[in-house]
Amino acid sequence: MSNDAQQKPIVVIAERLSDATVDALGPDFDVRHIDGTDRSALLSSLNDAAAILVRSATKVDAEAIAHAPNLQIVARAGVGLDNVDIPASTAAGVMVVNAPTSNIISAAELAIAHILSLARNLPAANDSLKAGEWKRNSFTGVELYEKTVGIVGLGRIGVLVAERLAPFGVKLIAYDPYVSPARAAQLGVELRDLNELMAEADFVTVHIPRTPETVGLIGEEQLAHAKSNLRIVNASRGGIIDEEALAAAVSSGTIAGAGLDVFVQEPPADTSLTGIDGIQVTPHLGASTEEAQEKAGIAVAKSVRLALSGDLVPDAVNVAGGDIHKYVRPGIPLAEKLGQFTAGLVDGPVEAIDVEVHGELVEYDVKVLRLAVLKGFFSSIVSEQVTFVNAPVIAEGRGVTSELRAEALSERFRNEITVIAAGSDGKRHSVSGTLTGPKQIQKLTGINAHALELPLEDHHIVLQYVDRPGIVAIYGREFGEDGVNIAGMQIARTEAGGSVIAVVTVDQAVENELLERIGEQISAESIRQIQLRDL
Repeated sequence: MSNDAQQKPIVVIAERLSDATVDALGPDFDVRHIDGTDRSALLSSLNDAAAILVRSATKVDAEAIAHAPNLQIVARAGVGLDNVDIPASTAAGVMVVNAPTSNIISAAELAIAHILSLARNLPAANDSLKAGEWKRNSFTGVELYEKTVGIVGLGRIGVLVAERLAPFGVKLIAYDPYVSPARAAQLGVELRDLNELMAEADFVTVHIPRTPETVGLIGEEQLAHAKSNLRIVNASRGGIIDEEALAAAVSSGTIAGAGLDVFVQEPPADTSLTGIDGIQVTPHLGASTEEAQEKAGIAVAKSVRLALSGDLVPDAVNVAGGDIHKYVRPGIPLAEKLGQFTAGLVDGPVEAIDVEVHGELVEYDVKVLRLAVLKGFFSSIVSEQVTFVNAPVIAEGRGVTSELRAEALSERFRNEITVIAAGSDGKRHSVSGTLTGPKQIQKLTGINAHALELPLEDHHIVLQYVDRPGIVAIYGREFGEDGVNIAGMQIARTEAGGSVIAVVTVDQAVENELLERIGEQISAESIRQIQLRDL
């Protein structure tokens, strides 16, 4: 090996990627190919690596990160990041990137393939004919023309599906509480609530992220509203449709059929779902096209080039990258969580998401904090990966404006970030936060003009009610009787007998039935569960 090659940054490719991926890296790196599933080979290769490119088989966990003192970036040539330890990477200052838009066309086309296949009974007809049978009358299907198709989630993939289904002459309806009627009308789609959509649709296709709020979103109650000819497709994430309820609905004839590309457990543990007549299945093929794989490889190769040259990396999921001052960087994950928190408070489409930065931070370039807020806000709303670059595009596509305002004066803290979301219904929600102490603890400092100061954790319950004696005892008792441990709590009011906002920190997610019960008992104006995660 020449001295020149030795001086080049080492890039490890741990799985088979397209030749175009290597070409996109260019000649400026010492590229080494290994088998990432060979643990000893992986760990030894990381000793002097600046970057590693993987797909889904290589586990880049905390142990691997610990063996990589010079590692700057982990690049996953695909959408999911289950095989990469993001917290460990972040703690070590290692950037993690993926290819969030590489598969959106492939995923949309697969959903439509499932719809068409269900409509014409293709799997059963294929199996029958290959078994030597000729049963034309057994496989009579239906046309899409003049049918009603319900789209659950109008993110980028949902919109692509709508655009591709429109020429079939279908009526398009959708459920997406964060999309305004005006935006839906631009797409040629009519909005419905979920039960209305389930009752009206002949076909339903799901395109939303899997979050604690969307797990089991379509279950026994929703399927009971459906017409007997409903055919439902999930090529998004496993668990959004309750698998047990779906199996029962298809087996009993409550609905006509289902097409599934994703499952709660992959591969499925048994055939209790996959073996049912009327349910057609594929093994998570949403991104499994030559085009999607090549796009993913090229995208992450470009990210590696950017990261190793010190430029802003659009598809970074844990660090914004680029020329961001070290004083600003700790505010990025805080801004992301404030965006998530705000999204948890709103209950409908928004027209604006503005960000205010107060304090010493304004001496630096803080534009990335607005991007971080948008990334956090939309991360639990849309099905695609949200990044620092596409977050404004997602906002614009939904008719949402966003401004950044900076002011040196900060009344309570050295620095404070505030997110203000203006709803289409005229309601405004504001959430503020700061970083305190040597460890830069993330704290919530205000909600809707109510001053607070408590650490941001994974699970919060936000209650709003009229101030009066005995209310805390009621919801404290209800949480206790349901086995929910309260880790912390703070109550804020503007005046005695006025409106109260209480933020309760709990150790785990809370059942919606419990929250509804508490809301009724205290006559809550609102009660929201907020679940935060590291992005």
